[in-house]
Amino acid sequence: MPAPYCVDDFKEKFDSLYRLVIVGAARANQLSKNEPHGFGASLRADKPTVKALEEVLVDKLSYTTADEEDEHYMEYDD
Repeated sequence: MPAPYCVDDFKEKFDSLYRLVIVGAARANQLSKNEPHGFGASLRADKPTVKALEEVLVDKLSYTTADEEDEHYMEYDD
């Protein structure tokens, strides 16, 4: 069984808990679409939400905000 996660584990990764939930849920949805479904298809440790949180902790998952996208767009708009 995986170790339980604490909100403090993610303080350095995200600026708010709300953003962590949104990004983690989006990644979990992506993962669940690619997994086989059915009886006994995945164990508790292999759940998409757990995988998404693990990806956050090992810096495999990142995000950009709309403001950052606008700034990036404006840089190349010259």
